[in-house]
Amino acid sequence: MKLLRFGTPGSERPGILDAHGTIRDLSGIIPDISRSSLATGALEAIRSVDPQTLPAVDGLVRMGPPVADVRHFIAVGLNYTDHAHETDTPIPDEPVIFSKAPSCIVGPNDNIVMPTNSRMLDWEAEIAVVIGAHAYAVPEEEALSVLAGYLICHDVSEREFQIHRSGQWIKGKSCPTFGPLGPWLVTPEDVSDPQNLHLWLKVNGTIRQSGSTAKMIFPFRYLISYISRFMALEPGDVITTGTPHGVGLGMKPPVFLQEGDIVELGADGLGQQRQTVVVGGPTPLPGAGSNSLR
Repeated sequence: MKLLRFGTPGSERPGILDAHGTIRDLSGIIPDISRSSLATGALEAIRSVDPQTLPAVDGLVRMGPPVADVRHFIAVGLNYTDHAHETDTPIPDEPVIFSKAPSCIVGPNDNIVMPTNSRMLDWEAEIAVVIGAHAYAVPEEEALSVLAGYLICHDVSEREFQIHRSGQWIKGKSCPTFGPLGPWLVTPEDVSDPQNLHLWLKVNGTIRQSGSTAKMIFPFRYLISYISRFMALEPGDVITTGTPHGVGLGMKPPVFLQEGDIVELGADGLGQQRQTVVVGGPTPLPGAGSNSLR
């Protein structure tokens, strides 16, 4: 299943993409795709319904993030060998874990708002997972069983905030609009081999990133098990799992996003995103972005 949320920011409705690429309205089946609905059996309720019997959504609509009310937005750094090399960072012995503020989450085609004091705005195409069941100290061989699904994450990063402003990485990862998710949450039965997904990113039409989850240092099942040793994972939590080589920081000389730049990214079977970089203030609001389904 390809699950989604559509509508204006803060008023999104749950939906499903049918076999013909038509959005079907799920609001008569579940109130939303959120941590509370996932905890109370939303996926089972959706699987019991034929999408063709649901109301079709006509015309172009804004796509929101596929999961609402995210409590934990956990990120993994330096999880591709080539990305660690390009940033002159040693290969980690254990996963590097940090957080992104859930308030940075926006839809897949919403604008990226550059804070007015930003000078090193960078891109990172990633594959994220959404947790679908309580998981604490889950064994690695059982880790994928707790997933609600997979989705694209753009881990937008302000490198000066992240690297040169002292403290933890969260400062460079959490400004509003720094976490586009979607367009879809793809349930595990529709992702035949998560460790063989191609992902890519373009800036102004030029390929900057092209990689495969086959080159992850720590695979999905290991990351979920590892993180669950240190915290209880709950339905609706998002874990984004690292980026391949090709970020702006790793270029010689480094290249960073500027006002008006267009970023496109995608992954096998998980859809595409498209964002425009706009200039905002220290606490910008999400932009409306493109209205097209991607």
